[in-house]
Amino acid sequence: MSMIELGGKVAVVTGGSSGIGLATVELLLEAGAAVALCGRDADRLATAEAQLRDAHPGCRLHAATCDVLQPEQVRAFAAEVEANLGPADMLINNAGQGRVSTFADTEDQAWLEELQLKFFSVIHATRAFLPQLERSPSASIVCVNSLLAVQPEPHMVATSAARAGVHNLVRSLATEFAPKGIRVNGILLGLVESGQWRRRFEARPEADRHLDWAAWTARLAQQKHIQLGRLGLPQEAARAILFLASPLSSYTTGSHIDVSGGLSRHA
Repeated sequence: MSMIELGGKVAVVTGGSSGIGLATVELLLEAGAAVALCGRDADRLATAEAQLRDAHPGCRLHAATCDVLQPEQVRAFAAEVEANLGPADMLINNAGQGRVSTFADTEDQAWLEELQLKFFSVIHATRAFLPQLERSPSASIVCVNSLLAVQPEPHMVATSAARAGVHNLVRSLATEFAPKGIRVNGILLGLVESGQWRRRFEARPEADRHLDWAAWTARLAQQKHIQLGRLGLPQEAARAILFLASPLSSYTTGSHIDVSGGLSRHA
């Protein structure tokens, strides 16, 4: 049973076909919301849609292939959502993985790609859905961000800088949109189980082949000084997103929830 009833509400999740995005779609459907999700990979999106419809018979769901870096595709997606489900009440901006690189080995093109992905995945979707959100009595935007925004890592220099910019953007949008009744918040992720970490596990060196997933991630958590001693689950991040997107957080805007298991060292 969901902690909140969102019947009659329409939620949009970008990057919703896997990981945290998919877990968020699940929670929103459980709460009774109509949900639109998009992703770039058509096959993965189709698989996710089939799983969701099987788990939630009769749900109001719209899935569309969309590259959030292509503004015309995002505008078309926004029009489809309104036509199929009604105007959006909640927008969850969730797109983009991290880039491992130092300042010395990050070329100009890599900087541009990283900054474009992190900023315009938020900008394009927010711009496209803003007219719909303005008509909602309880509109919200949630940006899925990383702890790197406030606790940068030298081996992820471009991602850290871009994440810091999005952290600032959330605060700016919250101020600008408050008179419209639109709340804007974000979450700051630590290490969360994902396909990216699964691939690193599968590619682990021979000396680590005796470690199963639980042991390997526990050691990783120890190495990273994660106080809770493990990686987070996508569902744990999704719960924080649901809280910020829903009226449960009706007096919260311009804020971020830390979902890092104690990895955070910032004040």
